[in-house]
Parts: sequence; structure tokens; C-alpha cells
Amino acid sequence: MHYLIAVLPDRIQAEAAYTALERKGLPLTQISILGRGYKSADEFGFIDPKQPAQEQAQRLMAFSIPLGLICGATFELYTGIRLFPGVGTVINVVLGGVLGAALGSLGGLLSGSVVGLSVGSGDALIYRNRLSAGKYLIVVQGSEPLTRQATDILRRYDPEKMQGYIEPTD
Repeated sequence: MHYLIAVLPDRIQAEAAYTALERKGLPLTQISILGRGYKSADEFGFIDPKQPAQEQAQRLMAFSIPLGLICGATFELYTGIRLFPGVGTVINVVLGGVLGAALGSLGGLLSGSVVGLSVGSGDALIYRNRLSAGKYLIVVQGSEPLTRQATDILRRYDPEKMQGYIEPTD
């Protein structure tokens, strides 16, 4: 499935472009307007940027907690620095491992969330921001000839951004 997304500055241009697509015979079931008064990003199915961020954070935490545990225990054991001088060496090594795991968890959560938000959501975050700024999106989904024909029509309305996507096949 091919997708074409055009960002238009206001409702009037979005409706004019939609009408032009309709006049050229494009099937209206394959054209959507997103924006105030029309479909929202969630209704259309744009991925929520928080979801990939949470998944990335969980993956990174699953890696960094055991690594932090090992590094914390190793650091405590080899440096001889005692976090809690009143207790024995074994307990200090265990506590060093627990602290290392806690710091690994925090690092994985923070860095995984930031990376997931900035990279994981792809262009969905950009389009959500444009919708939040009051812009309108026209989305055409269908075959390659259909999206190519829609591209020619939508170019006349001078969109701020126009991008085509191809849905990956599994």
C-alpha cells in the first residue's frame, strides 16, 4: 500500500485540495483529511510516539540492569572502596551490585525514553506536531498510480510538505 501525505496550512486549502481530488475521480474512501473538525491522528492510526519510547526504554532496561549489577559488584570488589564500612565485604559487594543495577535501570529508562521519542516514532511525531499547530493533512492511500495522480493534483495547492510512503510487506 502506498501513502501520500500533504501538509496544508489551513482548512480552506485542505477542503479545496480534497474537492480537486474528488473532481478528478479519486475514490473518496482512500482520501482522508486530518485536522481540526476532521479525523485526528489517533483516529487515522498514526502511531503514538510514547509507545515506541516505552518499548525502547524496556529493552534498554532489560540490558542495563544486569550489566549495572555486574559492574557495581565488580567495582566494589576490585576498588576496595566500601560503601558501608560497618558491614562485611560480601554485603558491600551485593549492595554495590544493587546500586549498580538501580543506576543501570535509571539510565536505561531515561536514555531509552529519549531515543524512543526522538527516533522510534518516525514521522508520526512531526505530523502530530503539525496538526497541533493548526495545520491540515490530506492522506491518500492506495496503489502507486493513484498516489502519483494525487501528487500531481496536490502540488497545485503548494503544500508545506508532501511525502510518499510505502507500507512494508511482511
